[in-house]
Amino acid sequence: MKIKIGSQVFIAMLYDNPTAEKFKALLPFTLKMKELNKNEKYADIKGDFNTNPIYPGKIEAGDLMIYDTNTLVIFYKSFSTNYSYTKIGRLKDPTGLASALGDSDIVISLESF
Repeated sequence: MKIKIGSQVFIAMLYDNPTAEKFKALLPFTLKMKELNKNEKYADIKGDFNTNPIYPGKIEAGDLMIYDTNTLVIFYKSFSTNYSYTKIGRLKDPTGLASALGDSDIVISLESF
């Protein structure tokens, strides 16, 4: 999957699970993502996902996860968490992700290869 943020393109590998498959079926689409906690961007996406949330303990920059049943989260900083998420994928190389996303709300595009 490609994630376009302004003129930058990041490559993400989606995991082999039902939630990631359902997410992939929605591509392509554009989202306005909101800033949260200076470490992530999030946006509600269409539909209810068959989620299987786990408590990851540690979030890594570049993780793509679903929070609750329909909130896509892109993490751009690593940190510890007490929240549960369903993992759907990860950026191959998150270098430059934090600066591309910035510190305010942003529009991104997601598409298949």
